[in-house]
Amino acid sequence: MKTVLYKIYALMMLAAVAVGLAGCGGAKLSQADEAYARGEYYDAQKIYRKVYNKLTKKEERPQRGAVAYKMGLCYDKLNMSARASSAFANAVRYEYPDSTALLLLAKSQQAEGKYSLAEKSYQEYLKLNPNSAFAQNGLAGCRYAATAKQNPTRYQVRQAKLFNSRRADYSPMFIDRTTADQLYFTTTNEKVMGEHKSEITGMKKGDIWFSKQNEKGEWQRPEPVEGELNSDLDEGTPAFTPDGQTMYLSKARREPAANTGVEIYTSQRSDAKWSAPVKLEITADTVSSYAHPSVSPDGTYLYFTSDMAGGAGGKDIWRINLKDRAGSLENMGEFINTEGDDMFPYAYSDSVLYFASNGHPGFGGLDIFRAELTKSGGWKVENMGWPVNSAGDDFGITFGKGESGYLSSNRGDGRGYDHLYSFVLPDLQILVSGWVLDKDEEPVPNAVIRIVGNDGSNQKAMAKPDGSFSFPLKRGVKYVMLAGAKGYLNARQEFTSDTAEEDAEYGVDFILASVNKPVVVENVFYDFDRADLRPETMEALDELVQVMNDNPNITIEMASHTDRVGTDEYNINLSQRRAQSVIDYLISKGIRADRLQAQGYGKSRPKTITKRLARLYPQFTEGTVLTPEYIDTLTPENQAAADQINRRTEFQVLSTDYRMF
Repeated sequence: MKTVLYKIYALMMLAAVAVGLAGCGGAKLSQADEAYARGEYYDAQKIYRKVYNKLTKKEERPQRGAVAYKMGLCYDKLNMSARASSAFANAVRYEYPDSTALLLLAKSQQAEGKYSLAEKSYQEYLKLNPNSAFAQNGLAGCRYAATAKQNPTRYQVRQAKLFNSRRADYSPMFIDRTTADQLYFTTTNEKVMGEHKSEITGMKKGDIWFSKQNEKGEWQRPEPVEGELNSDLDEGTPAFTPDGQTMYLSKARREPAANTGVEIYTSQRSDAKWSAPVKLEITADTVSSYAHPSVSPDGTYLYFTSDMAGGAGGKDIWRINLKDRAGSLENMGEFINTEGDDMFPYAYSDSVLYFASNGHPGFGGLDIFRAELTKSGGWKVENMGWPVNSAGDDFGITFGKGESGYLSSNRGDGRGYDHLYSFVLPDLQILVSGWVLDKDEEPVPNAVIRIVGNDGSNQKAMAKPDGSFSFPLKRGVKYVMLAGAKGYLNARQEFTSDTAEEDAEYGVDFILASVNKPVVVENVFYDFDRADLRPETMEALDELVQVMNDNPNITIEMASHTDRVGTDEYNINLSQRRAQSVIDYLISKGIRADRLQAQGYGKSRPKTITKRLARLYPQFTEGTVLTPEYIDTLTPENQAAADQINRRTEFQVLSTDYRMF
């Protein structure tokens, strides 16, 4: 049930179809045709089924196919896709001569979500009518849907049960998007005004109801709007001016001497009551219909749906300037409007428009699309994907706070009734987390971490007592992180968060060097009896260059140590040359010479086993000093390990106020 506009158009079309088929039955069939022409699809399909079941003779097969086709048209307009598929399949089986039956079979199968069957049916139809844009679009939609359903978006969609009745409820709209605490919508529940059923839908005629939140933010049960707005005619699809004082709505006129149509009206609010609707004159054209109003956020434009001349075909989306209507009527153009039906516009901003369409490739029926204005003046149109869209009709979207709101859909309803659904796009959970540790991999107390993004963001936090930290991030942003603590040198990290629209967590650890004790530079290697740096050493020394750049006020002593082999004089000389080689490399990378001091200690300062070294070398106990005398007591294998530990390059901070004064 896609609002009065959709049904009235269908009525006009089906009346003509019924005339063309009236000759294939007797009194019962003529009754069905008459009900069909009036748009009483539910009653018509019951009569057609009785006629169909009586046509059992072999020579009656052509008539049976024609009745099955008519029955399928009724089910199609009642949005009963499964029954429509069965009826059109019978029409094809009984060789109904119009190939449209095959096209409508494909359409119904697509609306059921049976994409592989629908694809085959579209292909069969295209063999007969290769230039059919509708079939080509349907085929593209089936192929798109089969893939898109396997790759759902992050939107969460749930039926809004509080707002829904046992009939059709659709076209929700917040009166104020910023507060999002009052929701208006169209309903055909049994309590609406008027006693008679709609000649178009078979249900009671639509009224506008609303719900509001209480002080706790809880939605209250819907109730009809107060005032003179609703009547025994169809009213629906409300929209509001930015101040919430004027409502635009669709209203169906029923005049004996005129064609049935839909027009846009306005109603004014006073003391929570709405006035009797007044027709909005858009053009002098009294034959075309106008519906589905939407006001731009700044109140300048009114977007709407119409079948007036000058469109792309079917129903198009148009707009006029409410502040200067004369000559401002504008079709939204080829990027948005198609040969199919493009309806239910929702102006999110001056550059983003949402709308429903069965002319762009989609899941089946009406899908909701997002259109964004490009720099060249065109529109980039994207299907909102699964689960916002489904195999059924999805339309009439409204946004509240952030990426949340409500939409209309008949998904999962065998009767084809529309209902309201909530949707929300949860915030991406993108985090960077890690640890701040010292060189012995112990937590650094009171460490402060700063993270700065190239999007202008700037965050600061203190690590927990165990050294852990965590920051929320944004997608596709380049970040620079700096960690520091009293008694330690600063450490810097850079990374860029992924652009993928999915939750992610990045791990970044900081190892801080102490200001008060020597810090070993890992992976510094020399050839035997040489002071030249080996190529694989450069990466480790580049990290030291970064430390010097991140801490521009420190000076350091660069110390080199040897193992116990060789004389004192030899080892002192070798270690001095090795320390100087490191100094020379740092200077070549831009570190000032007056911040650096080389010192060779030979074998005079054996290493003391730290907690980290004890974990790496469990044969040595924490606190053990690797003196020559101790090493002599070890096995050859452990002697080699101890000598390796003693052969090291390390730096010690000498001062922290370089050029500060």
